[in-house]
Amino acid sequence: MSRTKVVPIPVMGRHHVNAYLLLGRRPIVVDAGTPGSGRKIHDGIAAHGVDPSDVSLIVITHGHIDHFGSAAELHRLTGAPVAGHVADLGPYRSGRAREPYLPTGPMGRLMAGHKNLHLRVEPFEPDVLLTGETDLTDFGVAGRVVPTPGHTAGSVSVLTDEGDLVAGDLIATSFFGLIRGRPANPPFHDDPLANLASLRRMLALNPTGLHVGHGTRLDPDRVRRWAEREQRRLSRLHAAGRLPVRTV
Repeated sequence: MSRTKVVPIPVMGRHHVNAYLLLGRRPIVVDAGTPGSGRKIHDGIAAHGVDPSDVSLIVITHGHIDHFGSAAELHRLTGAPVAGHVADLGPYRSGRAREPYLPTGPMGRLMAGHKNLHLRVEPFEPDVLLTGETDLTDFGVAGRVVPTPGHTAGSVSVLTDEGDLVAGDLIATSFFGLIRGRPANPPFHDDPLANLASLRRMLALNPTGLHVGHGTRLDPDRVRRWAEREQRRLSRLHAAGRLPVRTV
């Protein structure tokens, strides 16, 4: 099977919100962006010389509306089945993210009240229901979907055989990509310690690069150093009883 190329498709701003096009024997799309961005992703696919009707699968990394907001629309535009994890079926079926959002810092606290985060978007039913690791060979890409819970219960990432990790909101680039190359938390996590454990498990697989939902490609070694500092910070907060975690 040919080497998989990972191509970002910016949905909002230059890299504030990204979908990704994985180019292997057949193309796969990871994430469906904000509500109303299906046509933009469709046209972004075509701009890279790919017939959108050739897309074999749309993988949704988790149940926040900036990642599944246009899943139903993109399914109609491409005809491709949509894959999502069973633990985030509630948001997918209702069209709403679980609330309240749990901020990871000042950015999240600022954003939590933004009306666009509380919209009801068009719901969808996953055609491919993910429960564990899922091989993507039959969909034309040498790689697999890996559950990476913590950001939400049903968060997943895609790891290609060449080592590219399409990480959703497992990690982000600082200030939505404004500070290139600098790792940071996304604005929200349902369970920060579980998310960090998922991140460290993926780093142990020695990815060659992390392609994130918010921002630009991150270097794994820099993310490892960030994760060590974050582990110490979260451990202090947890010990002090100051670490919010979603329990349902």
